[in-house]
Amino acid sequence: MRHDFHYVEELSKSQRSIGRVISIDSIEPNPEQPRIEFGDLTGLVESIRAKGVLEPLLVKPIKSTKRWLIIAGERRWRAAQLAGLTEVPCIELDIDEAEVAEIALIENLQRKDLTVWEESDALASLSQRYSYTHEDISRRIGRSRSTVTESLTIAALPREIRERCRELEVNTKSVLLQIARQFDENAMNSFLDQIESERTSSNEQLRISTSDIATTQEEANDTNIPNSMFDSNPVIGSDKPVIIAKKSVSIVSADLPSSYPIKNFNFVSNENDSRLTLKFKKPVDKDSLIDFLNKIVKELQNQ
Repeated sequence: MRHDFHYVEELSKSQRSIGRVISIDSIEPNPEQPRIEFGDLTGLVESIRAKGVLEPLLVKPIKSTKRWLIIAGERRWRAAQLAGLTEVPCIELDIDEAEVAEIALIENLQRKDLTVWEESDALASLSQRYSYTHEDISRRIGRSRSTVTESLTIAALPREIRERCRELEVNTKSVLLQIARQFDENAMNSFLDQIESERTSSNEQLRISTSDIATTQEEANDTNIPNSMFDSNPVIGSDKPVIIAKKSVSIVSADLPSSYPIKNFNFVSNENDSRLTLKFKKPVDKDSLIDFLNKIVKELQNQ
């Protein structure tokens, strides 16, 4: 991503910037960096070794020192270190702490790689430390006010509830919002109890409706599926794929509570005789659907 410098200019009261090459050892990471996890740097390291750092880091001079604080670009800085570089191109901005926090947050939001927790906590920091209203944050980061309010609602979850969410790997925004909107901490724990209970009761297995699974060799032949792929007692995780269906196979996951809003998602293979159906009770947002499908894939791989 190239920096759209107009947003930096808008945020910077001084609008003063200096381009320079700075020693890597003279640069420090921002302790208020919104992103906690930086992911695999292998690809970026190889790119930097081959072509160098193509996008300058944004840095702020640290007063009374000959050192600089990273505003945006910590991932590039880390990768440059691993690539063996001794200096990197930078754009130096003389801005205050609030502006540093804004730019660091915006840079990560533009990349769309913050977790729900990271984004929520970063917005909460703008609100609590710098007294920004929901409207202020919305205007400055280019997100709707409702999106900002939802993130701040999640950020307000009690520490104990956060820990339980992480332990249970509850990390989709829609589910976290349902938890946050419970009337007190006891209700939040009850909601999480329900999630945990349903996972335990199912032994984290997928429940498969077998009403349409072929049970005889003749039925399998009717679907034009090779005999070598037929299993009269199909089991997920066996050597033979569970694609042998007269009409459809329905899969339901117990990872979410029974009250979770679930509707329908269908996958139809190239052969008209095969169909994979996920049944949802209510409308579900894109993030939750992706998370739900990822859980199914993970469970299938682990069996």
